[in-house]
Amino acid sequence: MKSQEINTKDNSGLKLLMVIGTAWLFDAADVALLSFIMPLLKKEMLLTDGQVGLVSSITTVGMIIGAILFGYLADKFGKKNIIIITLLLFSISNLALALTQNLPQFLLVRFITGIGLGGELPVATTIIADSFSGHRRSKMLILVDSFWAIGWILASLLAFLFMPVYGWRPTVIITSIMALYTLVIRRHLPEQTNVKNEKLNLKVAFGQIWSKDFRRATICLSVLWFIIMFTYYGMFLWLPSVLIKRGFSVVHSFKYTLLMSFAQLPGYFLAAYLMGKLSRKKVLAIYLTGTIIGAFMFATAQSEFLVVFSSCVLSFFTLGAWGIMIALTPTQYPLETRGVGIGFTQSIGRIGATIGPYLIGFSLGLGISVSTVFFYFVVGLVIGIIVLVFGMVDNDQK
Repeated sequence: MKSQEINTKDNSGLKLLMVIGTAWLFDAADVALLSFIMPLLKKEMLLTDGQVGLVSSITTVGMIIGAILFGYLADKFGKKNIIIITLLLFSISNLALALTQNLPQFLLVRFITGIGLGGELPVATTIIADSFSGHRRSKMLILVDSFWAIGWILASLLAFLFMPVYGWRPTVIITSIMALYTLVIRRHLPEQTNVKNEKLNLKVAFGQIWSKDFRRATICLSVLWFIIMFTYYGMFLWLPSVLIKRGFSVVHSFKYTLLMSFAQLPGYFLAAYLMGKLSRKKVLAIYLTGTIIGAFMFATAQSEFLVVFSSCVLSFFTLGAWGIMIALTPTQYPLETRGVGIGFTQSIGRIGATIGPYLIGFSLGLGISVSTVFFYFVVGLVIGIIVLVFGMVDNDQK
C-alpha cells in the first residue's frame, strides 16, 4: 500500500495542516490549563504536593491506553473516523471536569480525558505522515506540531485574563466548546486519510513493529519518547508551581508562562528549517543538548531575569525536540502499521510523562530543592543523546 501524497501545488496541503493542527492546539491548551489549575486545585481541595502530582499523572495513564488503542483502531478503521471520536471523548470529558467536586471525581474524569488526548495525537501524526513524503513530510510534521505552542499561548491568555476573574471551571468549559467546533472542520478531511485495513490484527501489527526490521527503531524511539515526555511534563506541568515556590505571585507566573509559550514558536520554525539542511538525528541531538543547557540554567538561576530567560530556553529547545520526534517516528514504520508504531512508542513515552510530574511532587514533598529536582532531567537527557547517537538508525519508510 503506497502513501497517497496530497498535491502540494494547491491549497490542500495548507488546509490539511490547519485542520490537523487543531488536534495539537486543543491538546496543548488542555495540558497548559492543567498546569495553571494545579495551584488553584491544591488550595481549593487542600491537596498535598504528592496528590497534586497524582492529578497530573493520571491524565497520562489514560494517554498510554489511548495511544495504543486508537493508534490500532486508526490503522484498522481509518484515521478520519477515529480522530473525530477522540476529539468527542476529549471535549465531553472536559465539560464533565467542570462539574467535579472532589479529588476522586477529578481523577476519574482526567483519566477519561487522557484516553482521548492520548489517542488523538498519534492518529493526527499518522494523517500528516501518510499525506506527504521526503523532507516536506518532516517539515509539515514539525509545523503541525507548532500548533502546540499556539495552544499554550491560548491557555496562558485564558489563565491570565479569564481564570483569575471567573475561576477554573468556566475556563475549562470554554475550551471544551471551542474544541467541539473543530468537529465541523474535521468533517472536511480528505478521504485518503480514511484508508481502512479491517483485517488488521493487533497481535500481527505488534509483531511487525517488533520484527527484525523494526525492533531497533521501536526500542530507540520508545526510550527517546520516554525521556522527552518525562522531561517535558515533569518540568512544564510544575513550572507555575515552581515559580511560586521561588517567590513569584500566581499572576506573575502566568505572565512568565505566556512569554515561554511565545518562545516555543521559533524553536519549531528553526527545527523545520534545519530539516532540509541536516539529518533528523543531528537536529534532534542539537535540540536535546539545548534542553540540557536550559534545564541547567533554570536549576541554577538566582535572579528573576535568569529564571525567565532559562524558562524561554527550555521552551525553545524542549518543544522543538518534541516536534523533531513527531517528524522522526512515523517515517520508521510502513503505512500499514504506522498508527500502531506511533501509538506504542508514544505510549511508552507517556509512562515517562506519568512518572515525571509525580516524581517532582514527591521530591518537593520530601523537601528536595528545586535545583536538585531539575538535575533529574539533565541526567535523563544525557542518556537520550547516547541512545540517539549510538542506537538510532534514521530510516525513511514510504
